[in-house]
Amino acid sequence: MTSSLRVDDLLSTARDKTGLTEFGDDWFLEPLGVLVDALNDEARLSELGFHLTQRRLIALLADRLRLRAVQREHPEILDVEPVVVAEICGLPRTGSTLLHRLLAASPKLTSTLSWETSYPLPFPGEGPGAAERKRRARERMQAFLDLSPNFGDIHTITWDGPEEDVILVDRSFTSMSFDSFYWVPSYGDWLRAADQSKAYRELYQWLQVLQWQDPARAGRKWVLKSPHHLTAVDTVLDTFEGCRIVMTHRSPARAVPSYASMVCTMSAQYSEESDPVAVGRYWSDRFATALREFTAVRARRPDRFVDVRFDAMLTEPVAQARRVLGELGLAADDADDAAFMSYVERDKKERNAAHSYTAEDFGLSADQLDRDFAAYLEVYL
Repeated sequence: MTSSLRVDDLLSTARDKTGLTEFGDDWFLEPLGVLVDALNDEARLSELGFHLTQRRLIALLADRLRLRAVQREHPEILDVEPVVVAEICGLPRTGSTLLHRLLAASPKLTSTLSWETSYPLPFPGEGPGAAERKRRARERMQAFLDLSPNFGDIHTITWDGPEEDVILVDRSFTSMSFDSFYWVPSYGDWLRAADQSKAYRELYQWLQVLQWQDPARAGRKWVLKSPHHLTAVDTVLDTFEGCRIVMTHRSPARAVPSYASMVCTMSAQYSEESDPVAVGRYWSDRFATALREFTAVRARRPDRFVDVRFDAMLTEPVAQARRVLGELGLAADDADDAAFMSYVERDKKERNAAHSYTAEDFGLSADQLDRDFAAYLEVYL
């Protein structure tokens, strides 16, 4: 049996690792405590899973310490004003990744990159090219694929391409990443009810740090993406003035089992006791709840949303990217078209084998999913 994770030990080790002591506002201790309890009580971590998780939590805490130190050393960071023009946040497996990577290719926009979501702060003595962080990101990606060799068939990953900003939110311990990688339903229940406003204020601070490090981002607006943002749509809109929610739509009868398959693949790194049926039912319920809440927010703030259908992303990705760019107030030009076409060609080469699964693999059925998501289907599909 593995040892238990302890919050005090994690905090102490992070302080020892960095030589720093100041975490800033200690609000994060509540979500961290909820997460640690769920990992100990529910996740059924393997020995390897325990050590990987312990190391990951310490690294996230170390980054919190290092963020405060960088802000103290360079107070000008707090004057940086990142402008988030869009958060893409449809259900997982709805074409949101393709749309995100297409839009991020526009010369008008920027996005969080995979290597910098893993290593957002410079290492001591590191030059402006971030060579050490990029090297570690490449190695980290390969280690992930070694542990989950089938993951590349589900989701194309690159160490240097656009990546979900929720990985930055992980450092606040209020993130859908955790119940995606681990069986921690009590944490997921807590997250659904939590006020995430402080986590999003910290996300803004991470964007400040990234923009401060890269002068090439000056004048470019941010396009971000994660299904996590469905858990806090009002908070996203309140945090990022003028931001639009770009919602990608696909039948939940396809999207939910696809994500359950992805979760089972990821969680196998940490536990040898995955229950596909429990995973499927958990995510079906969670996404049904998220879409009901999304619909309520949208009814109050209809001008802040843009819709994109999954089938349109497959058949006319460039046209959809141009349309969305226009909806964001940034009319596409020849440079955008060239960037979009270049990415589409690259994406074709990077895609691997087809992702194979059925709803029944996860205790679900197409009829049941259609019933559970009927209100959403009636309005959006």
